[in-house]
Amino acid sequence: MGDLTRSGTIPARDTADKKNLFLLVQLRWLAVVGQAVTILIVHHHMGIALPLAPMAVVVLFLIGLNLASLLHLRRTAAVTNIQLFLELLIDVAALTTQLYLSGGATNPFISLYLLQVTIGAVLLEAWAAWTLVLVATACLTWLTGSYRPLELPYGHEGNLLNLHIQGSFVGFVLAASLLVPFITRINRNLRARDSYLAELRQRSMEEDHIVRMGLLASGAAHELGTPLATLSVILNDWRRMPAIKADPDMVEELSEMQSQIDRCKSILTGILMSSGEARGEGTVRTTVNAFLDELVAEWRASRSPGRLDYDNAFPGREGMVWDLALKQVIFNVLDNALEVSPNWIGIAVGRQGDSLIVAVNDAGPGFEDGMLAEFGTPYRSTKGRPGSGLGLFLVVNVIRKVGGTVSARNRPGGGASVTLTLPLAALSPRGGDGD
Repeated sequence: MGDLTRSGTIPARDTADKKNLFLLVQLRWLAVVGQAVTILIVHHHMGIALPLAPMAVVVLFLIGLNLASLLHLRRTAAVTNIQLFLELLIDVAALTTQLYLSGGATNPFISLYLLQVTIGAVLLEAWAAWTLVLVATACLTWLTGSYRPLELPYGHEGNLLNLHIQGSFVGFVLAASLLVPFITRINRNLRARDSYLAELRQRSMEEDHIVRMGLLASGAAHELGTPLATLSVILNDWRRMPAIKADPDMVEELSEMQSQIDRCKSILTGILMSSGEARGEGTVRTTVNAFLDELVAEWRASRSPGRLDYDNAFPGREGMVWDLALKQVIFNVLDNALEVSPNWIGIAVGRQGDSLIVAVNDAGPGFEDGMLAEFGTPYRSTKGRPGSGLGLFLVVNVIRKVGGTVSARNRPGGGASVTLTLPLAALSPRGGDGD
């Protein structure tokens, strides 16, 4: 059994940058802990005198920066490239200060500049990343001649090379251990952003397609109005002819033809109203139950299914507004179900949280796995007719416009089920009542 849901909810574009800033904050927490532990070990365990007070100020400053960054993440919905660039510049400045206080370029942790540069290359735009490289290079160059020399304890002067090698090893392990998980998570965020952009492009193409279809439908409705009016006049003339008036069967057939012409006129009027022309009264205020009851009654009368089971379990008298587009969406789903299952259609209406749920079930052959995977894609249909598949495509896009979802699945006992989930907030008028 397959299942697919097309939804209008997707992550915001700024989500990736916000996640990356949060990762940068996490990395800085690790840097704070690492600096504090390293300073304590070097000063107390190894006996190398360090200026604890100014180095502690730098650590406290990084803690304050992290708290400010977290507060910013809570208060704003956007994180810019400039902000990420400035935060990395501050990290470079803090690292430079700590290195200046602990031996400058002779400090084995000088390689941590590469950690900052690598993160900048992943997070920042090209100009910002290269600027960070220049700043880090300038700081490293400055530290080769300007720094506070380390005061080694008596007896360790000849052991300087071994200490440097040990420190370089620790610095390498630390940088590698931070880079791998950090860049892995950043790449995951960037892939999610790329996926979001691809979905945006796909939606843009679909919306352009809908606009073209709307223009064609509106033009066709205008063009077809004249021949239908001509046919209606001819039928009325025929009905007044003595030879035809004397034939009851012919009179009945002409009446049926006139009824079908009137139905075509009604459909064309609906197309024009949906496209914004001849709108008349516009949207209609009603209740959810009244709208669905009248819709199902109208569809039953015009389509005459073999059997229709309609279960409306929506509670209360929720007010709503509707137009022809929403009505046509549900009609399309019902028409598709009737085409594959003329003897039985089931409609179940209910409420889930703040959403209206409309499920249309049928006893047909169900959806193929390929159809479920491409549900709502234009021209993707098993009917094998030119232009088929547009109905569900329009259903998905209209429901998505109001923030709803459309899901399709195969029923365990046979047949298929298409479920429309509509947020009541999008249907209810502001200050609407439930009369």
